[in-house]
Amino acid sequence: MTAPFWVAGKPVAGGGTATVHHSYDGGVAGTHHVPSAADVEAAVRAADSARRETAALPAHVRAAALDHVSRAITERADELAALITAESAKPIRWARAEVGRAASTFRWAAEEARRFSGELQRLDTDQGGTGRLALVRRVPRGPVLGITPFNFPLNLVAHKVAPALAVGAPIVLKPAPATPLTALALGDILAETALPAGSWSILPVGNDVAAGLVADPRLPVVSFTGSVPVGWRIRDAVPRKHVALELGGNAAVVVCPDWTDLDLAAERIATFAMYQAGQSCISVQRVYAHADVFDELSERVLAKVAALGTGDPRAPGTDVGPLIDTAAAERVTAWVDEAVAAGARRFAGGRRSGATVEPTVLAQVPEDVAVMADEVFGPVVCVNPVASVAEAFERVNASRFGLQAGVFTRDLPTAFEAAATLDVGGVVVGDVPSFRADQMPYGGVKDSGVGREGPAAAMADLTEERVTVLTGLPL
Repeated sequence: MTAPFWVAGKPVAGGGTATVHHSYDGGVAGTHHVPSAADVEAAVRAADSARRETAALPAHVRAAALDHVSRAITERADELAALITAESAKPIRWARAEVGRAASTFRWAAEEARRFSGELQRLDTDQGGTGRLALVRRVPRGPVLGITPFNFPLNLVAHKVAPALAVGAPIVLKPAPATPLTALALGDILAETALPAGSWSILPVGNDVAAGLVADPRLPVVSFTGSVPVGWRIRDAVPRKHVALELGGNAAVVVCPDWTDLDLAAERIATFAMYQAGQSCISVQRVYAHADVFDELSERVLAKVAALGTGDPRAPGTDVGPLIDTAAAERVTAWVDEAVAAGARRFAGGRRSGATVEPTVLAQVPEDVAVMADEVFGPVVCVNPVASVAEAFERVNASRFGLQAGVFTRDLPTAFEAAATLDVGGVVVGDVPSFRADQMPYGGVKDSGVGREGPAAAMADLTEERVTVLTGLPL
């Protein structure tokens, strides 16, 4: 069956079709209809027309719709996980985890929709405000253009759609061309709700169409997750729009000399450097281990990486599958070869077969090579020794990225120093930077972007304050 796309909450099966292939063996994951220019225009026009109706929806209607989506995702978990694996080649164990997280994201958005109430401010704190009270509410900035990447084809879609609907903002979603099928399946679930026509559309269009959508004044908010160059080009192109960007990073781990459970640290580093073939913005890429623990930690990381199951992502025992395509795999191996030529020690991996890259461990890697300075987005981890925790923090901060960092320490002052010193959006103490609870504010600084995800944080970002002053009141 060829999946329809969605315009103003209705399935459309017109125009041409596109085929999505599985990067592990080239098999067909599915096909979908492709919107025409007229379909895109209809979706944007509908979002603009529905902006007031959607904003005026009672909180219980918005919350009920989001609750339904959460329940339906859980009920269809096996189907959605298989679809994620089919189109993204994400190992099925991680696809199942993503489905669970997406259900939680919609559930959290439903809860936040119920308590999104604003606040009261007394104004009689000064003489001129006697008898006056301010009601401060947040109202939608307007319809949202959500642009999502390939690596989380359900949960990153959820992080665009759920907060927008929670605040009553229509959303036009453009999923990644490589992985649109899961987003289109989500449309089946959204269509079961009582949300008004025009409050959502899902358009699996090529990236060449995105520029027109970004520029359209009827979509005053752009929420983009993807590559650094594209994200900043979007912001530069529409300086008068509200633009939120989640642009990735090269997440670092600091292992302090007081941390004694090196087996745990090694297991977490190995797992979350290689999970999803490293295709996560907060996968472990750089490890700075104090000289006192460097040798033992390196040996343990190497052993943990060797124990990871690789191969067909549809197999339940597979931990590490292929990258999204062969071009991505070729880039990753080229970066590994560059690092080795510059003096890095290759402890394991680095070879490629099709779109699959062996889990790779490098040590004593120069800071200026691509696998250290840029986002590798592949199954590669670099382990470097440092003489002190202060040196480690300096090296973490030397990056142009700043999404999240992990610090293995049991020393409370060191933990607080990390939180105060590291130029990142989040510091995870006692674990890798790959931990993310979907309800918490999530985002970065520097080239990692602007704005925050997480339902409550995103809802604040998608809205603006509106003040109503009441006069002549006995306070």
